[in-house]
Amino acid sequence: MCPLTETSKKRNAARRVNLTKAVIEALKPEPSGFYVINDSKQVGLCVRVMPSGSKFFVAYRKVDGRPQRMTIGRFPEVTVDVARKQVLKLAGEIAIGKNPFAERTSSKKELTLGELHRRFVDEHSKPHKRTWKDDEGLFARYLTGWKNRKLASITRAEIQKRHQQIGQTAPIGANRMLALVSKMFSFAESVGVWNGTNPAKGIQKFREKSRDRFLQPDEMPKFWSALDEEPNDVARDYLKLSLLLGARRANMLAMRWEQLSFDRAEWRIPETKNGDALTVHLPTAALELLKARKQASSSAEWVFPGIGKTGHLVEPKSVWKRVLERAGLADLRIHDLRRTLGSWQAAAGVSLNVIGKSLGHRNTATTAIYARLNLDPVRTAVDTAVEAMLRASGTANGPSDASGADAIRSVRVAPSSPASQDGDG
Repeated sequence: MCPLTETSKKRNAARRVNLTKAVIEALKPEPSGFYVINDSKQVGLCVRVMPSGSKFFVAYRKVDGRPQRMTIGRFPEVTVDVARKQVLKLAGEIAIGKNPFAERTSSKKELTLGELHRRFVDEHSKPHKRTWKDDEGLFARYLTGWKNRKLASITRAEIQKRHQQIGQTAPIGANRMLALVSKMFSFAESVGVWNGTNPAKGIQKFREKSRDRFLQPDEMPKFWSALDEEPNDVARDYLKLSLLLGARRANMLAMRWEQLSFDRAEWRIPETKNGDALTVHLPTAALELLKARKQASSSAEWVFPGIGKTGHLVEPKSVWKRVLERAGLADLRIHDLRRTLGSWQAAAGVSLNVIGKSLGHRNTATTAIYARLNLDPVRTAVDTAVEAMLRASGTANGPSDASGADAIRSVRVAPSSPASQDGDG
């Protein structure tokens, strides 16, 4: 029998009836509290009538001598027949030794995706990743609509569909979302809050193509002129120095005066993305710009002060848009300024090891893209080989060589290897 309020207990005997739709519809709420009506046809089924007027079917049974109850659903969305069948099903499960009430309680305690993400960030990302805010940004951008979903309700098919939808416009973002979900479920398993399969595991990612955009020689004057016209001096100088120094966005934005040595022309970054410290050389143009900023600076701490909670500038998207419009440039991102420095070093014949060191690359494969971007050695190699073939054939002026071996031996091609897929550039 369902538990009753004190008011209900006084009229308990009169509150067992054959529940029908008409009977339930006629039940009136009591301001003093909820009351229940027991079904005389199906033992263990009752209707709870709330003071608000809402009515719910409730199952009630004793399991191992202890009273257990479970809400089946709201009337009239759930009919009397469906409620009775559900109680019969519960009785059958109890008869074979199961406890469906305990299973329902366990399900209610299961984490939602939002709760798991919070634990994942607090217990895994923050302690182990300098880029933990990226995990928060990915979740907010792609998964916030699932934050109240129980983990067990999220299927592989749904994740695959979401991955495909995002990938139509942002394939790299779709891959990052997929990786985040997979890591979250693996974390849930490691801390004992999930014992199912990882629904994101094994879903094929989109192929990622490393970005190779950088400022070309004919674009440089227009870009620099557009920067000079920018009235926001903090953002303007940030963009200029991003081009001159080639440092990562996060390090550039958080540059502090105490990290700079004008005497040694150095910027000491205490910790980069890969966890290492990095000393950045300050070329003359950058050094002069920084000295001018120091004299006019309103901040004793930040080179690029801002009004937000960080205290320093955040990525100046509106300024960047204005600069590109003035310069008449398209498909250029702020991160491409970092790639521009590496590309121009490669064009000048600088070795990949030196380029990697100047940009703070730990993985040599990341630097390999600059061998692909530098076409000058390729042009030289092709021109030399063609000239050798023509001389060997006797159709070109100059000393003839039957095989063109001397000319071909003089060809030198810049080393190359597969470009990195990490997008760091």
